[in-house]
Amino acid sequence: MIKMPSFQAEKVWLAPMSGSTDAAFRRQAVSYGAPIVVSEMVAGEALAASRPDVVRKTCRHEGEGLWVVQLAGRRPEDMLNGAEILVDAGVDVIDINMGCPSRQVTGGNSGSALMREPELALEIIGATLKGANGLPVTLKTRLGWDHTLLNAPELCRAAVDMGIQLVTIHGRTRCQFYKGQADWAAIRDTVDAVPVPVISNGDIGSVDNARSALNSSGAFGVMVGRSAMGQPWLVSQIDAALHGREFHAPSLSDQLDGLCEQIEDSQALYGSVLGLRIVRKHVAAHIDKVDLPMSEGERRQLRADLCRLDDSGTLISALRDVYTEQKFKVAA
Repeated sequence: MIKMPSFQAEKVWLAPMSGSTDAAFRRQAVSYGAPIVVSEMVAGEALAASRPDVVRKTCRHEGEGLWVVQLAGRRPEDMLNGAEILVDAGVDVIDINMGCPSRQVTGGNSGSALMREPELALEIIGATLKGANGLPVTLKTRLGWDHTLLNAPELCRAAVDMGIQLVTIHGRTRCQFYKGQADWAAIRDTVDAVPVPVISNGDIGSVDNARSALNSSGAFGVMVGRSAMGQPWLVSQIDAALHGREFHAPSLSDQLDGLCEQIEDSQALYGSVLGLRIVRKHVAAHIDKVDLPMSEGERRQLRADLCRLDDSGTLISALRDVYTEQKFKVAA
């Protein structure tokens, strides 16, 4: 029996989400035991230019099992150069982005826009594989551009024939963005089309969601995206359940410590002003999901008050009041 590479054996991945699964957040997910986390999408051209913001996006974390970086681009030569740089940096796996639906990305005919140009998409895959020089390369797509072009099975089959070792499918088309419900059953067409593991993505926000997605799609594993915001332990929780292991959710005290550490990490990575601005979305997500006795109105007001604070020390102090003393009003 042929043994799968270790990255293929992991059932639960943390999805790359631009602006959300940043380096500070990924560190938290790793600290809670996430099996595999994928960096934010980085552009091959920008990576080749060694832009500081791009380099920060791809950093590795202590305790991270495998270093997986997602690469995106429109030009095959940029993807080749970007892959070569990642190989030199010591990355373990390169993931190709052909699933991002944002207008900023598809407007440049990258991301999921490439599903409209399968010939170019395959050129890009070939260039990335060449630049990777034997390093494992995976692919992330959507079901298709829209419901008149559901070509994920064909594209992924061709990609696997070229050397792609795992594919992830988000159960929506690009034109759906994040609206409606992900169609996990539609992912089964790709599962049936390729001989490598397929990961199901989209609306995986709980253990029950994960099991339903696996049953509907027939996929090998799941990828957790936006749902992990505010609860970076979710990937580990789902992974434990799928493997029949017991999982103990972090206490409020541990959640607070992790969030404060994330605030400090964000500022260390991006600077005091930008770092605080970036981490606010994570603070808001924590407040949305923290289990404290408050009304929805109190929760909304608290979230707004916390996100107006412009000093990290004040923010951390206010959060300690919220989590430990349960004071729900913050003086901004």
